[in-house]
Amino acid sequence: MADVEGGGAGSRTAVWAALAGNLLVAATKAGAAATTGSSAMLSEAIHSFVDTGNEVLLLYGMRRARRTPDRDHPAGYGRELYFWSFVVALLVFALGAGVSIVQGVQRVRHPEPIENALVSEVVLAAAFVFEGWSWAVSVRQFSKAKGELGWYEAFLKSKDPPLFMVVFEDSAALTGIVIAAVATVLAAHFDLPQADGIASILIGLVLAGTSTLLLRESKSLLIGERADGELVQSLLDIANAACGTSRANGVLTLHLAPDQVMAAMSFEFDDALTAPQIEQMIADIERRIRDAHPEVTALFVKPQSPQQYRNRVREKYGDGVEDATRVAPDD
Repeated sequence: MADVEGGGAGSRTAVWAALAGNLLVAATKAGAAATTGSSAMLSEAIHSFVDTGNEVLLLYGMRRARRTPDRDHPAGYGRELYFWSFVVALLVFALGAGVSIVQGVQRVRHPEPIENALVSEVVLAAAFVFEGWSWAVSVRQFSKAKGELGWYEAFLKSKDPPLFMVVFEDSAALTGIVIAAVATVLAAHFDLPQADGIASILIGLVLAGTSTLLLRESKSLLIGERADGELVQSLLDIANAACGTSRANGVLTLHLAPDQVMAAMSFEFDDALTAPQIEQMIADIERRIRDAHPEVTALFVKPQSPQQYRNRVREKYGDGVEDATRVAPDD
């Protein structure tokens, strides 16, 4: 799952593709909604405009997150990406879902016939092509990143919100287009004008469900998630390979951004070592970890006996952790 956590070029490619696709789709749907008076088409237009704004915010967050650390923010600005991802998820819920459901309820209560249904049908077909292209790009990038993990497992473990957000947004958009197309056919050709409003409500519910998942995962990243277990184990292996008769008790990790990890390692140093020897050992461990995992941007080492470490782990995480010499804080 290294690529999913690393983010970078794949995320930017997916977001730029989604931005281009959503901009085309939004303009097309808005024109069709004005021409036909379709509630479902208006909901789809609002959805696409919200998605377009979301991609702009994600790109802004990605740019801000790349700023270098300074005195006021010594850990860097990586979490700005998680903040803006959370804002995007809120917008999907508040603007996309909320407006669609309200519009749909109004149209169900006061149904109106769809004018120029052919325009809606042609526009929805074109929108499906545009959104399908964007979806294909985002799915291809996420497939590369997820490796052998399942889709949902990769989503839960991903530390790169733009990548999975675009997949979810585009999937919701394609679902919404299908719903709007079915409603247009029912309303225009089967004399069921209420279908237009019902479709708008269904589109809103799809967006609400999507945004709920995105909000949950974005919030988890914003408040802090550990690194993948493979990275944690690799850090311990590298440290133990370089420390001779000393050993690493365990390590705590925290993602600051998709490609920025802070690590705090508990270490038992051999009592025979002098202070200069310990300093040299720590410098060697830092160099090896930096070479193997450049995403580890900060490493802190704390001298502790195994018993001290075990007590601290149980104090923080309870008695469920039995083997404190493994990756106890992160298991």
